[in-house]
Amino acid sequence: MNAEPPGGRGAVAVWGIGVAVYFVAVIFRTSLGVAGLEAADRFHVNASALSVFSLLQLLVYAGMQVPVGLMVDRLGTKKVLTLGAVLFTAGQVGFALSPSYGMALAARALLGCGDAMTFISVLRLGTRWFPARRGPLMAQLAGLVGMAGNLVSTLVLAPVLHGLGWVPAFAGSAVAGLIVLVPLVLFLRDHPEGHEPPPVPRGAGGFVRRQIRDSWHEPGTRLGLWVHFTTQFPAMVFLLLWGMPFLVEAQGLPRTTAGGLLTLVVAANMGFGLVYGQLIGRRPAARLPLALGTVGVTALLWASVLAYPGGRAPMWLLVTLCVVLGTCGPASMIGFDFARPANPAERQGTASGITNMGGFLASMTTLLAVGVLLDATGDDYRTAFSSVFVVELLGLTQVLRLAPRALAREREALPATAAAGSGPRQAARPAPR
Repeated sequence: MNAEPPGGRGAVAVWGIGVAVYFVAVIFRTSLGVAGLEAADRFHVNASALSVFSLLQLLVYAGMQVPVGLMVDRLGTKKVLTLGAVLFTAGQVGFALSPSYGMALAARALLGCGDAMTFISVLRLGTRWFPARRGPLMAQLAGLVGMAGNLVSTLVLAPVLHGLGWVPAFAGSAVAGLIVLVPLVLFLRDHPEGHEPPPVPRGAGGFVRRQIRDSWHEPGTRLGLWVHFTTQFPAMVFLLLWGMPFLVEAQGLPRTTAGGLLTLVVAANMGFGLVYGQLIGRRPAARLPLALGTVGVTALLWASVLAYPGGRAPMWLLVTLCVVLGTCGPASMIGFDFARPANPAERQGTASGITNMGGFLASMTTLLAVGVLLDATGDDYRTAFSSVFVVELLGLTQVLRLAPRALAREREALPATAAAGSGPRQAARPAPR
């Protein structure tokens, strides 16, 4: 058996099927971001109740990350991705047809459950089908495809929603879930021939407990979680729900202009994703400076917009904020680049699940905080969005605390990795601490 999978056209084809499923999941996940005002009218709810849609979806998503990671490690990628596609498609159809707020909440929860099964599975395909040195780039490319799904929500779903109405927009988009199921079921394979993972003994006691314990004990896994926590949420909160209301109601922009700014966030994310992936693949030492720099610049731009005299920032400043928010997604992928070398291949799903919880926990917290503060202050967006700084400070404290130990641990593992004949970013098998 070769030390690393070879990559090549076959790997790209299989990986492409996986990211197509993830692409559709992101369209469904972010579809509420362009329909927040319409959802409030349709279900007759206020800002706090509206935030519960995204909060519940993210709560389910975050809560599913470790179970999904365990499922991927135990059952393989194809089975988990197939189940995920069925669930998120059913959730999108249910959301389209829901006659009440309660049923719509249930549909978003179902959608979040299916969505939770996609990204970790795509990361697993990347590690199984491509050499380890290409791991950072493949992860960033997966994130880029996900942001393209966000772009579809903004550019395609929003006009359909405004032109044809709620049910045609959401039920029509659900067809995409059925389309990606066909190649997924027919052609996707978990790994290349000759690169099977070590078998998990059937009936072995303590598998779940052992996987979680060993992954969590690695400081690189915990650092990955907090990097993801600190970097992802500012853009997620902006795109998923509160960006459109903030730009329209607080900044006084027309909906078309606000939609253009949301599109700019997505486009910037896609561009920065390629830059971050190439840079980290060539210079792993750039991981921490890039993550910390992204946090610092994001906080600076948010502070500049919120503190601008008169409460309405000029267009050039809003454009700059949206470009900087585009760095948040690529920076969050750095979390996986800390967790990946800290864990062996058979723990990659579980470690990725733990890492992926971070940004969604932060997003959940901030989504709810913004909604509650808006209701409590009479729609004072300046106060509501100040919650971003509190969450960033919490995450930054943990990153700085964990980074020295995680990086030292990674350096200790490098000689063992080199001795095993694998690439510099292939996971060694260090004993957990």
